[in-house]
Amino acid sequence: MIIVLGSATALPGRLPELLALSQAHVQRSRAEPGCISHTVHVDADNDHRLVFVEQWQDLPALQQHFVVPASRQFARDVAAVSAAPPTLSVFDAQAVDPRTGQPAERPGGSA
Repeated sequence: MIIVLGSATALPGRLPELLALSQAHVQRSRAEPGCISHTVHVDADNDHRLVFVEQWQDLPALQQHFVVPASRQFARDVAAVSAAPPTLSVFDAQAVDPRTGQPAERPGGSA
């Protein structure tokens, strides 16, 4: 499973626009092949910063997501209303059972 963590901090007065762009992007992305989950959250410590958490089935699915024209436009639009360059980190993850530390049979394991 691929995990993506990202963030963007809005320019003063631009948070509503950044949030609307982000929510539309999340909804579009959830419908793409290989998307397990895609969310956006307001940072509890900085209410001008949005945090993205994504789970993708595999790297090819994420790479396809990055070339979708709407995704490329989203990146440009977010950069235009952000106070600093948005961040993006990609991780190749394996789910583990939190009780045993052993690989889980399904994403997220069982709690």
